Amino acid sequence: MAEPIEITTDQITLGQFLKLANIVESGGMVKLFLKEFAVYINDEQDQRRGRKLKPGDLVEIQGVGSYKVVQSSE
Repeated sequence: MAEPIEITTDQITLGQFLKLANIVESGGMVKLFLKEFAVYINDEQDQRRGRKLKPGDLVEIQGVGSYKVVQSSE
């Protein structure tokens, strides 16, 4: 089951998402992380840190876990 990650905006970049989900500690680590791990967004591999994610998107990272982008109720 995918872990829900709440966002308060309409969209978020993959780099921001990785920080929000506590997968990486800083923006500088995002580029290195994306070189090391295969990231799938809605079953399509994508390594672009600027990729826009919207509520409903499923992010799967091999060896790390599965996450679903959800809209915050705030």
